[in-house]
Amino acid sequence: MDEKKIARINELAKKAKSEEGLTPEEMVERDLLRQEYIAAYRDNLVAQLENTVIVEPDGTRHKLGKKP
Repeated sequence: MDEKKIARINELAKKAKSEEGLTPEEMVERDLLRQEYIAAYRDNLVAQLENTVIVEPDGTRHKLGKKP
């Protein structure tokens, strides 16, 4: 997710907290941007966990697996 979209999310959040509030169009935009941000966050987390290696005390290494 690029910096412009994150800046827009923050801008909409500030406007929502103000007395002015958000228009219905801005609420839809905010929700779509939030969904996109959460999806990108999850993808990054999954990629990080897939590259995580556990090192046992005896020196053996194995990747994290999915829970059964």
